[in-house]
Amino acid sequence: MLRFHETAVMLVAATLAIGWTAPGRARGSYEELVSLFGDWRAFQRPKLVNGVPDYTAAVMAGQHRELPAYQRRLAAIDPNLWPIPQQIDWHIVRAEMNGLDFDQRVLRPWANNPAFYVTVFPRRSDQPAREGPFAWGAVEIWSYTFPLAAADAERMATGIRVIPGLLDQAKKNLVGTGRDLWVFGTQSIKEQSTDLERLDARVVDTPGSLKSDIQRAKAATDAFAAWLDLQAPSKKGPSGVGVEHYDWYLKNVQLVPYRWRDQVTLMERELGRSRAFLTLEELRNAALPPQTPIATAEEHARRFAEGVTQYLAFLRDRDILTVRNYMEPSLRAQIGRFNPGPREFFTEIDYRDPEVMRTHGYHWFDLARMANEPHPSPIRRGPLLYNIFITRTEGHATGWEEMMLQAGMFDARPRSRELIYVLLAQRAARALGDLRMHANEFTLEQAAEFASANTPRGWLRLGGATVRFEQHLYLQQPTYGTSYVIGKMQIEGILAERKRQLGDGFTMRRFMDEFNAAGLIPASLVGWELTGHKPM
Repeated sequence: MLRFHETAVMLVAATLAIGWTAPGRARGSYEELVSLFGDWRAFQRPKLVNGVPDYTAAVMAGQHRELPAYQRRLAAIDPNLWPIPQQIDWHIVRAEMNGLDFDQRVLRPWANNPAFYVTVFPRRSDQPAREGPFAWGAVEIWSYTFPLAAADAERMATGIRVIPGLLDQAKKNLVGTGRDLWVFGTQSIKEQSTDLERLDARVVDTPGSLKSDIQRAKAATDAFAAWLDLQAPSKKGPSGVGVEHYDWYLKNVQLVPYRWRDQVTLMERELGRSRAFLTLEELRNAALPPQTPIATAEEHARRFAEGVTQYLAFLRDRDILTVRNYMEPSLRAQIGRFNPGPREFFTEIDYRDPEVMRTHGYHWFDLARMANEPHPSPIRRGPLLYNIFITRTEGHATGWEEMMLQAGMFDARPRSRELIYVLLAQRAARALGDLRMHANEFTLEQAAEFASANTPRGWLRLGGATVRFEQHLYLQQPTYGTSYVIGKMQIEGILAERKRQLGDGFTMRRFMDEFNAAGLIPASLVGWELTGHKPM
């Protein structure tokens, strides 16, 4: 006789096999959900006035008043008798609507966070959507090929021309008193000025108005930074959202089953575990020579290329997942150039064993899969709003590091096993910074000091750029800092449950193919789709 969980798994498999056609329902159909999703996404985007997104107080208050109408439309659709994947899509839309509600009630980045108004990005994000809250209209410099063709130059100029009007509006919109958000957000605006200056040097012979548009945007950015500096002395308030709001966000937006207090306990446990396991690895390897960091451009090119080759060979040889043709190019495109130093935290890891961070580079597999194998659900096909994918994307990339260690990837290089636990300790330490900042127990500087002091080997330097950049991101986007370890734990639980359900029929390749097919959605929803166990 089939046990309940086996029946549930068979139902999930049958659902996936029949596709996404919804049965008729008295209280709404899946097609109605898809239609609502399109209306919702159009509503969520800001209104444009002369091409400039409008975040003024009156307009944002109006958006908040209209939101309940969309939530009522969603509530009028009853998904409970639908196949599980379609029920999951309903909950994704619910979480996105809750994300806007949280932004309107609590986070209010357009009113509290100067960094919200950064719209020029030289480097690609490794996430489905850029980390943190940002104004509409990003100019993704990395996506262009230089020298620019005339059409591309005009497309870029269209985005650049928005900047002066947006920053002028920001001076009226920004009324928050949180000191850390203000001070570190001002630094982000100053970095945009530097990025615009570098961009200006790259478009010397570009046709059209782009060069003059960039210069006007830089002047507006500099004036805005000066205005922010003038206001800074009056900004003396806390920047965290508070524990009560943090808990609401975890439950209703990120769909995470742990509250703030739970996460403090889990992060402290993981920090202790990672440091203890590092100590044991170091003891086991005491007779081995230390790892020597990459020292030349030639060595960098050779070892990083070998790292990609060896990593993909390991995945194939151990039959860990189905290796697609687009995976290798997606990793090689991110190798970058040799940097003689000083090294930031992740470079310290990378330059000792380039294969280690290729595991975390699962992000690039995710993005390539989105482009090459779009999800059949229109609701999961593109990036979810409010970074609600992070327990899946950041959690899996972090968990994959230790999974590959346990699968034997570093058996021939025991010192590299140590690096995995250095990485995990850093993730747990900075997560505690996230938690303490939002409880208003730490300032951003105190969170940076804590993360630096609790990351082994002194590689997360207080004098470097990484430690404060990360804590600033986590202050802007609550729960981001904890998602790496929380998502890791959730995904380990999903793997364990699938092994329990399938028994001898379990293979890692089967699990990973199911896992990837679920798409970039919260880890709790991935677990529901794969195991049949509803998380909420």
